[in-house]
Amino acid sequence: MSIKKVEICGVDTSALPVLKNEQMRELFPKIHAGDKAARHEFIQGNLRLVLSVIQRFHNRGESVDDLFQVGCIGLIKAIDNFDTSQNVRFSTYAVPMIIGEIRRYLRDNNQIRVSRSLRDTAYKALKAREKLTYQLGREPSVKEVAEEMEVREEDVVLSLEAIQDPVSLFEPVYQDGGDAIYVMDQVRDDRVNEDDWVRDLSIRQAMGKLSERERNIIQRRFFQGRTQMEVAGEIGISQAQVSRLEKAALQQMRKYI
Repeated sequence: MSIKKVEICGVDTSALPVLKNEQMRELFPKIHAGDKAARHEFIQGNLRLVLSVIQRFHNRGESVDDLFQVGCIGLIKAIDNFDTSQNVRFSTYAVPMIIGEIRRYLRDNNQIRVSRSLRDTAYKALKAREKLTYQLGREPSVKEVAEEMEVREEDVVLSLEAIQDPVSLFEPVYQDGGDAIYVMDQVRDDRVNEDDWVRDLSIRQAMGKLSERERNIIQRRFFQGRTQMEVAGEIGISQAQVSRLEKAALQQMRKYI
C-alpha cells in the first residue's frame, strides 16, 4: 500500500483544508441544524485526520483507497456522535473512532476465521470500551468493560485476543525525522532484567581471568550441572583436585564480581 499517493479516492490530498478547533466549534451548531454545506466543510476539513490514521496500517497490504473510505466512515460516525458539551477536542474523540472502524474492516477481511459468536462479543467489547473511554476520559480496565457488558472478564479477554491482527516486530510505531522506532524496540522479556544481564556480564569477565582448566571446571559444575565426581571422571583428575581447583577459581572470580 502506497502512503505517498497525492490523489486518493479522487481526492487531491495535497489541497485538503485544515480546520482549527474554533472553526469546528462554530460549525457544529449548523451541522446539528441540518446544514449540509457545514457538514461537508467539516468533513473536508478533517480528512487529513483520516490520512494520518491510515498511515499506521500501511504494512497490511490493503488498498489505501479502501482504507481511506473506511476511515471516512469512522470520521462521519465521530461527527454524528460527538458531544460538544464535553471539554474534549474533536480529534481526540475522532481518532479512536477512525482506528476502530479500520480495525473492524481489517478483521472482517482477515483470512484467519473467528467464530461468529466470539466476533460479536469482541465487537460489543470494543463498543463498550469506546463508550467508557469517552465517559471516563481514560482507557477502561477489562473489569469495567466486562461489567458494562454484564459478562465475565475471561470472555472479554478471549474475544479481544481472538480478533487481534498479527503485527510484524519490524513494523514502525513512530518516526519523526530520525530513526524509526519499531515494535521490537518496545518489547521486553520479563524473564531477564537489567540486573541479570549485568551479573552475567560480570561472571563472564571474571571467568576470563581463570586458567583454562579452572574455567573448564566452573563451566561443567555450574553451567552444565555436573557433580565434582563427574567432572573428575570427565577431565581425568581426582575429585579432591576438582574441589581444590573449584574453590581457588571461585575465590579468584569474587575479586572481579
